[in-house]
Amino acid sequence: MTQRFARTRMLLGDDAHEKIMGAHVVVVGLGAVGSYVVEGLARAGLGRLRLVDFDEIRASNINRQLFATESTIGKFKADVAEARVMDINPDCKVESLRIFVHNDTLQQVLEGEPDLVIDAIDSLNPKVELLCALLERGIPLISSMGAALRTDPTMVRIGDVFDVRGCPLAKQVRKRLRKRGFHGPVDCVYSTEIVRGRRQEESEELAGEEEAFYSRGRERKSLGSLPTLTGIFGLTIANAAIGKLTGGFDA
Repeated sequence: MTQRFARTRMLLGDDAHEKIMGAHVVVVGLGAVGSYVVEGLARAGLGRLRLVDFDEIRASNINRQLFATESTIGKFKADVAEARVMDINPDCKVESLRIFVHNDTLQQVLEGEPDLVIDAIDSLNPKVELLCALLERGIPLISSMGAALRTDPTMVRIGDVFDVRGCPLAKQVRKRLRKRGFHGPVDCVYSTEIVRGRRQEESEELAGEEEAFYSRGRERKSLGSLPTLTGIFGLTIANAAIGKLTGGFDA
């Protein structure tokens, strides 16, 4: 253990790293963004992880999802994620849940008073249901907004979803949260990149759909994405999570 995370401990100090090793984080959504969140947290030495995703890995996931390889096609993302975390840090207490996030499963997803929940869900209705549950319970959170269709890594930012402009997904999330009586703050990672032309039309069409989610097997529309941008989103979230868990990074 000492050698495994020695460089993180050297940078952050003993007290901060003890907080990381004692923390309980839930990551919901283990795809393009969520897989890199899990990677960053596992390699930081996180003590306890609950990994939530009902979906299986497909060949079309390989261009952007860390857990997707030729050998994992057809396997459950949650199972592959658990195995990878254990290979990185055998001392991590990992729980994988192959479940779809909705009102009936939220209690199971949030059981045990986690220190932080990461929302990396890429479908609107479950994302909003999870965020509302977290806000109601006062559980710290970081949410991912739209990483698809973006190409400029220098425009990735961290902020309050209620202050985000130019992201169709953030716009829909704000609208639904306000309708439920929530007005922030909701920490999120997003891009300030303006999506233009055909990509803008695709993004707005998807975000504007009332049923823009997959309900246990329903096919979704696909949006183009780069492995670089989705990975940067995930690692940015992981970095922000480490900062939250340790009380911030000292200069």
